[in-house]
Amino acid sequence: MDSAEFRKRGMQMVEYICNYLESLSNRRVTPSVEPGYLRHLLPSEAPQEPENWDDIMNDVEEKIMPGVTHWQHPRFHAYFPAGNSFPSILGDMLGDGIGCIGFSWAASPACTELETIVLDWLGKAIGLPDHFLALKEGSTGGGVIQTSASECILVTMLAARAQALKRLKSQYPFVEEGHLLSKLIAYCSKEAHSCVEKAAMICFVKLRILEPDDNASLRGKTVAEAMEEDELQGLVPFFVSTTLGTTGSCAFDNLPEIGKQLQKYSYVWLHVDAAYAGNSFICPELKPLLKGIEYADSFNTNPNKWLLTNFDCSTLWVRDRIRLTSALVVDPLYLKHGYSDAAIDYRHWGVPLSRRFRSLKLWFVLRSYGISGLQHYIRHHIKLAKLFEELVLKDNRFEICNEVKLGLVCFRLKGTDKLNEKLLSIINESGKLHMVPASVNERYIIRFCAVAQNAKSEDIEYAWDTIVDFANELLEKEQHDDISEIAISRKKQQDILAQKRSFFVRMVSDPKIYNPAINKAGTPKLSMELVSPVVSRGSAPIIRTQSSVDHNSWISWPLAFLFNSNSIGSSSTNSNSGNPPLRFRHLDTNVRPHSASRRNSGAGSSPSPENEFVTGNISSNLNLIPNNNAQPTSTVHHQKQEQQPHLRKKSHGNEN
Repeated sequence: MDSAEFRKRGMQMVEYICNYLESLSNRRVTPSVEPGYLRHLLPSEAPQEPENWDDIMNDVEEKIMPGVTHWQHPRFHAYFPAGNSFPSILGDMLGDGIGCIGFSWAASPACTELETIVLDWLGKAIGLPDHFLALKEGSTGGGVIQTSASECILVTMLAARAQALKRLKSQYPFVEEGHLLSKLIAYCSKEAHSCVEKAAMICFVKLRILEPDDNASLRGKTVAEAMEEDELQGLVPFFVSTTLGTTGSCAFDNLPEIGKQLQKYSYVWLHVDAAYAGNSFICPELKPLLKGIEYADSFNTNPNKWLLTNFDCSTLWVRDRIRLTSALVVDPLYLKHGYSDAAIDYRHWGVPLSRRFRSLKLWFVLRSYGISGLQHYIRHHIKLAKLFEELVLKDNRFEICNEVKLGLVCFRLKGTDKLNEKLLSIINESGKLHMVPASVNERYIIRFCAVAQNAKSEDIEYAWDTIVDFANELLEKEQHDDISEIAISRKKQQDILAQKRSFFVRMVSDPKIYNPAINKAGTPKLSMELVSPVVSRGSAPIIRTQSSVDHNSWISWPLAFLFNSNSIGSSSTNSNSGNPPLRFRHLDTNVRPHSASRRNSGAGSSPSPENEFVTGNISSNLNLIPNNNAQPTSTVHHQKQEQQPHLRKKSHGNEN
């Protein structure tokens, strides 16, 4: 591609970008693709020969765009804003065209000096103390552009660690440095960004994560108590990371309290992470949120979040640049130059050596919009957030979960965390909106942030209507599921009750259910070979029991209870009057008890399996006769056939 074609293709690219941003609302917010989708659309190897530019751009639209999450979409409300504007794009374009690597002043003086000037501009607009400004007379501080807030926290922790080890080494010159390192401990809130934990991992230091108050704010007393406890354990506090505008709920740590407490620990580095909220401090009415900054050793914010500047552009200021650079300086001969003592070399201010000309885009933005234009932009986003808050508060099914100070609103349905997880899941799956969750005070919340540069109130109303529609659908389904669960529960209770009733019925007729002794003895075979439980001894029939019947015959204790319930001395005449026959399945016998009184020996006691096998003379207690077709084993009473209950035997389930 030569200059002529670049002009042509450059104009086409500008047109493509403009069309893309203007038509974003027609696209789905998030892609509906699965991991690995692109691997199947592109060749496994780079092309050996040059390809036509039109073919490349066709693939952008057909293969790349279907997998893009559109962060500039008016329906994108996740995370925080991803800064973007035409002046910033042009600044990056120019910086890429220049293509310098500004690791030192000598490598590109303009690249270094513009960064210093622009950082002083922004620091003044935010309201930072003079000791953070590089060009202020008597100041030893200054600002630098880093890749991200994560890198800002990492380099400040590295600087604090180097300072702490230097101090300990002077106090304990004969102690190994690795042992001293093991004693260092840093602190942050549970609501702090995860990059603090990652920085501690890289620095090989301990990190104590502290509990914030009910408003997700870290308090000075909490920090002081933790440090005192750790000092008693032989640990050495060296770094505290605070947050102004937490990622989860945009909460603000109590910086004045923490700063005052750390006055007793002059060797502890206090860092302030204001990646999102720090940009808003250019508005005079929001500067009170910066209260306590005079105690800080370092401060960072991200213009690539809320100042319309494209990523990467994270700005960091330090009170004493010598404390920062002394921890990171590596100065080989090939990087030295004659102005090292008079100029800033930003290669000593961070991890990477090579640095892009990032100050150009920030310079373009500050000049194109002016501070007033950027203030208007921030106030507009806060106004949209307040509108969304009002809409949420009008629906008593929802609740607000944070104090809405800036552009972030945290809300949830009143109910369980699971319910809110379902709501967010179905909203995001629809592709109509995109939001992300957070956990604040052990509760699952949904984050809604105004992010699009040109977002309007209609976009907020659309978002709320979409949320309400999905909430209505979800709550209706949950209510239906609850009714179904109640019905299932009732059915289960009925089944359990029926099972209990069935068990009771079987219990009184089948001794194996409740009598382990009988169950262990084995189940008798009910057949024609079953020995009759009624035998004749003299003139009266006798029930054969366990002691008198072989192991193939038995009698259950409910039947013994029945016998014990009737007095032995009753006359046979009374045995037939008004008593229906009872049938016991395992005896294949119908019996009719007399309604005589309980035997004296059995009165006052409950039947039990221990008393189940007794032999009793029941000639005056029961009237039993064999089946008409069977030969009786004895004659019971000389009464008429119709006055007697019957004893029947079954043969394989068929009665004779």
